[in-house]
Amino acid sequence: MKNKSIFRHEDALIPNLLAFSYVLITYTGGFTLILTENLIANILGILILAHAMVIAAYLIHETAHMSLFRDKKHNQWYAELLLWVTGNSYSHFEDIRNKHNRHHIDRADVVSFDFRPLLAQHPKFLKLIKALEWAYIPALEILMHALVIILPFVKQNRKARRPRIITVLILRIAFFTLLASISIQVLWLYPIAYLLFLTVMRFMDIHQHTYEVFETLDQPRGPEARLRDREFEHKNTYSNLLSEKYPWVNLLVLNFCYHNVHHDQQLQPWYRLPKLHQEIYGSDKQQVLTLRHLIKSFHHYRVPRILNGDPVYLDVKTDEGETFIGVDGVSFLTAH
Repeated sequence: MKNKSIFRHEDALIPNLLAFSYVLITYTGGFTLILTENLIANILGILILAHAMVIAAYLIHETAHMSLFRDKKHNQWYAELLLWVTGNSYSHFEDIRNKHNRHHIDRADVVSFDFRPLLAQHPKFLKLIKALEWAYIPALEILMHALVIILPFVKQNRKARRPRIITVLILRIAFFTLLASISIQVLWLYPIAYLLFLTVMRFMDIHQHTYEVFETLDQPRGPEARLRDREFEHKNTYSNLLSEKYPWVNLLVLNFCYHNVHHDQQLQPWYRLPKLHQEIYGSDKQQVLTLRHLIKSFHHYRVPRILNGDPVYLDVKTDEGETFIGVDGVSFLTAH
């Protein structure tokens, strides 16, 4: 009897091993380079380390859909490892998986805490956030990641997460103390790499949907979720390709930009998405947004986006997305 691969898909061995190896090599290599005393090596290390975290994050996304391994526990084990790589080990994998599955099932951006009303009530803090965002510092993403640590000490229904958060904090402080004993510059070079990582993740997230934000993550599905059908999902989902002409460029984000086909077929692995996108949509560009226009939108609306919520069925194709503001704070990595 033929032995089945541990991977969910029979053609997954080579592409997944390449992706796994890339994360391992670039993560360790990136740290090695930022610990040196050479400026060029430091800059290269920042870029490599940031990209290692990007690919690791999108592999976590694959595990959330159980599309890497056949066995659920293998997806969980690998995701828990990658959460340390991406600096998101304060969250349990199951919390991340649950939030992301609700995003797909409810066809909405589902959170337990919507920061927008609170920010609007605190103008001084909002002014600080706006100043940082104007300077291209992803302050809102930092806030979202900080809330993963803070909320379990505020919300009683999340207090079970407290021991993990305390343990992870101790271990990460010890890890960076050790690295700082080798080279003190790691204490500012790693944060630069992490900010770059957050910027890439945010850029890929903000224009993929015109979904509403609901504070229903800690609640059962409400009746309103059933009103949003597959047609709604498709028309309010966009594929923000880095390149249409050269599909290999989209591997820089592990093909996460082929977002419509991912929503159509959630179990399909990352390496099949370009071909499936072409087979399903062909020359139909109605749901495709291009990099040139999205960069303009990302730049122009970086401050207004803080409190924005685009209306559903927004006609973003009127100007190829340049006036599509997008929404912040909906990363699948921030499980709150």
